[in-house]
Amino acid sequence: MSAGAGLTRADAKDAGPSENRRSERRLGWWLCAPAGLVMLAVTGWPILYSVLLSLQRYDLRFPGRKAWIGFENYRTVLTSDFWWNAFWVTLLVTAVSVAAELVLGMAIAIVMYRTIVGRGVVRTVVLIPYGIVTVAAAYGWKYAWTPGTGWLARLLPAGEAPLTEHWPALGIIVLAEIWKTTPFMALLLMAGLALVPEDALKAAAMDGATAWQRFTRVTLPLMKPAILAALLFRMLDAFRIFDDIYVLTAGAQNTGSVSVIAYHNLIGGLNLGIGSTMSVLIFLAVAVIAFVFVKVLGTSAPGEDGTGRR
Repeated sequence: MSAGAGLTRADAKDAGPSENRRSERRLGWWLCAPAGLVMLAVTGWPILYSVLLSLQRYDLRFPGRKAWIGFENYRTVLTSDFWWNAFWVTLLVTAVSVAAELVLGMAIAIVMYRTIVGRGVVRTVVLIPYGIVTVAAAYGWKYAWTPGTGWLARLLPAGEAPLTEHWPALGIIVLAEIWKTTPFMALLLMAGLALVPEDALKAAAMDGATAWQRFTRVTLPLMKPAILAALLFRMLDAFRIFDDIYVLTAGAQNTGSVSVIAYHNLIGGLNLGIGSTMSVLIFLAVAVIAFVFVKVLGTSAPGEDGTGRR
């Protein structure tokens, strides 16, 4: 009888912490539920509505022709040269700008992190471009390259108008992106630098490692989560590039991104079916990028081990 009672008390003792954890988990879900419902209403419904519109022939210029056509809009978009040209332009701008931002951002992050005198001033000055509204910055670049009046255009031979030519225009778009968002990349990478233990660097130096070896074999591996997180954020943002292209070229000279041509169809052309189809395809592309970084490359928040634990 006493043995049975002892077993019961032991079972109850073991079950206590487990029940407490379940209660805390349920409490967490209840606390998150209001915010989750708001997020679902704000983001989930527009996505669902876009999917529904993409399955219809729906042009506001011809409302009487509205009809359910299934995946016909997707066939139209995916067989269009305009879409694929914009897609490759988007990939090119994303790859070049993000790669350049990673290199420049790392250099700036090291300077900001290692600066001893005037650290606050250095960080403030570096972050100024990121604090400027993208449209305002884009207009600044546009005026700078305007023939006859732009201060950068004056450096070119007379009659040159780079924003009216394909490759020069793309180069200016990439340059504007790099100038605007490199500080953001540097900020994320500086957070990663703060996670590198000084003891590890000192130990490597005592073993005879050069500064370059310490950077490539100690700092970079320990910064991997921060680097991948920075690349993820910037690639998701760069793939949806709109402001710079719309202000600088409006998509002319085959410089339009997928977001720009989606805007032209959805807002300019009032074709809700085709425009929504492009929006859904952009959403899927962004989801694929996020999946690759999170699940394949194992991106996690800086300071976590990849499983969400610190």
